[in-house]
Amino acid sequence: MAVQRAAARGRCGVSSDDNQIEIPPSFIALFVAPGRIKPNASRADIQQRYEFCEDLASMLTETAQSRLWELGITEADVLERIGAGLLAGPAGVNAAEAQWVTRRLAELLGWSSQP
Repeated sequence: MAVQRAAARGRCGVSSDDNQIEIPPSFIALFVAPGRIKPNASRADIQQRYEFCEDLASMLTETAQSRLWELGITEADVLERIGAGLLAGPAGVNAAEAQWVTRRLAELLGWSSQP
């Protein structure tokens, strides 16, 4: 019976493998040095950073919307301020990740990420 349940789980796409998260190429590119084709970090490390950055972008959506309304500034100004805050504060992201988080935030909000 246990074997049948395991087989059924396998057919349904359930797996014990933690690599079910699809990491976008735009994020993987942060770990590929110029002139190289392979990332300079393991898939596990990239996945961990991706999950952190994706969560950070999601958490910042409410803050961004509030700043837009409270300060009466443009979407581009909000994104610029958030990007600067990511670099200046204890957000735990490097410059490339901060830029990715800012672009992802714009995408989540349906804003243009270009100034």
